[in-house]
Order: sequence, then structure tokens, then C-alpha cells
Amino acid sequence: MALAARLWRFLPLAHGTVRKPWLLTRVAGSWGRCCTWRLRGSEVMGNLGAFKRSLLFSALSYLGFEAYQVFSQAAVVHAIAKVFRVEEILEQADYLYESGETEKLYQLLTQYKESEDAELLWRLARASRDIAQLSGTSEEEKKLLVYEALEYAKRALEKNERSFAAHKWYAICISDVGDYEGIKAKIANAYIIKEHFEKAIELNPKDATSIHLMGIWCYTFAEMPWYQRRIAKMLFATPPSSTYEEALGYFHRAEQVDPNFYSKNLLLLGKTYLKLHNKKLAAFWLMKAKDYPAHTEEDKQIQTEAAQLLTGFSDQK
Repeated sequence: MALAARLWRFLPLAHGTVRKPWLLTRVAGSWGRCCTWRLRGSEVMGNLGAFKRSLLFSALSYLGFEAYQVFSQAAVVHAIAKVFRVEEILEQADYLYESGETEKLYQLLTQYKESEDAELLWRLARASRDIAQLSGTSEEEKKLLVYEALEYAKRALEKNERSFAAHKWYAICISDVGDYEGIKAKIANAYIIKEHFEKAIELNPKDATSIHLMGIWCYTFAEMPWYQRRIAKMLFATPPSSTYEEALGYFHRAEQVDPNFYSKNLLLLGKTYLKLHNKKLAAFWLMKAKDYPAHTEEDKQIQTEAAQLLTGFSDQK
């Protein structure tokens, strides 16, 4: 109604008559002072058709501008509402993740699997992978979820290459898929995985898990069996390789960034020291892993493995 009222006063010829000279002057004023004198007397009446067309054009232009303003404001409001909506979903997702509500988290995020938000997509990749890791997940479902997670992580990276978490989860998911595509594919992807872990660390040097995962990469290639090394030499002129010392450096760096953040980092510190024949420090970190509060199934498995390794120490005495 406000728009119609404002428009109506720009249409003095709507009923076919020029009602008052001041209306013409007022309209002419909107075109510029130099045009005002032309819209009087016989000149106006002699060019009435042209005047009507010009006036209608101005009115339509005004209407278009008003409509543009209305739609622009609506678009801004919609965009703001969308941002707040995504933030709300992310808050819910992070709460469920911290609470260990893996299945609820997956159910929440799969509702938005068509999203183009990188932060939402990498969380969905993580949730898909976490569901795949549950003991109650069948092997067939696990494989589907692993590939699903990779697709979400890939999309997250495409939407935002500056997201450290997108790089991290893309690398994790590529590694997981390698378990289904054979040792050649797993080794062939090794450099890609390393590249994305390094990029994640570059983008966020304070993310302990990215540093920890880089340590796992080093540990894996340090203990690679001879037959896998032969395959690696067939695939690369310079095959991927690392040392236990390099792996140890990453595990310690992760611990410095965020002490006791992950039971597996404690376990791998102990196992790496074992590989380096330092039983005293190995026992120290394995004890920490065994005593770590179990919040997840993985924590319980790590507690069991640490306890078994410590029992091995006792048997050797």
C-alpha cells in the first residue's frame, strides 16, 4: 500500500486530465530544473501523448526501483537467516559430538547432506566415518559409509580450500577408502594424504589431531614391511618413507599443543618408544594410555592394548 501511494502521486494523468500545473512542475523537477519550463501551457497540451509516455516510463522505472529495494532487502534477510540457521545446526552438531551421540549426530547432519557449507560437510564426513567405526555396523554398511564420508569431505574441500578441517578429513577418508582398494592404491595415495595433513597443519598449527595424524603417517611408513616397500618402489621413483624418530616428533608436538587430548596419541608415544628400545619412556606413556578415561569404544580398546603391552614388560622381567 505504501508503494502504491507513493507511485500514485507520480501519475497525475491517470484519469486523462492534467489537474494542476504544480503537479507538472513537481514531476518535471524529478527530471531536472532545466526541463521545468517546457511543461506548461500549449506545449504540454500539444505533446500530451509524449508526455504521458514519458511519465509512464518514469513511473515504471520508479516502480522497478522500489521492487528492487524490496527484493534486495528480502534477499539480505534470507541470507542472514540462512547463516544463523547453519550456525545453529553446527552448534547442535558439536554438542552431540562432544557428548558421544554418534548416531544422533549422523541423523541430524544427513538432513543437510545437500548443503554447500564446508563446515557442515566436513562434520558430516566425520559423522559418517564414526558410524562406520561402530561395532554394530555391518561390513557392507561400513564400506558404504566410508565412501560416503569421502564424498562429503571432497565436497567440503571444493567449497572451502582454506578449511583446515576439510583437508584433514579428506586425507583421513582417502586413507580409509584405501583399505577397500588394495595396498597399491593405499601406497599410491600416500603422498596425497601427506600433502593434505601438512596443509591442515599449515592452516591451523594448533590443531593437535592434524599433527597426530601426520605422526601416524610417519609411523606407518617407518614400520612398512619389506613387501610393501617393494610395491612402493614400483609405484614411485622416490617411494614414501619415514622414521620412528620423525613420528615421535609429531606425537610429542601434538601433546604439547593439547596435553592428553587423545588416548591414541599416548598409546603411540609408548609404542614408538618401544620401537626405539626405550622401555622406560615407553612404560611411562603406556601407563598414561591405560589410565586414560574411556569415553568411546576406541578409548576402551586402547586401554586394553596399553595394558597388554605393559604386561609384556612384566613377563620379560
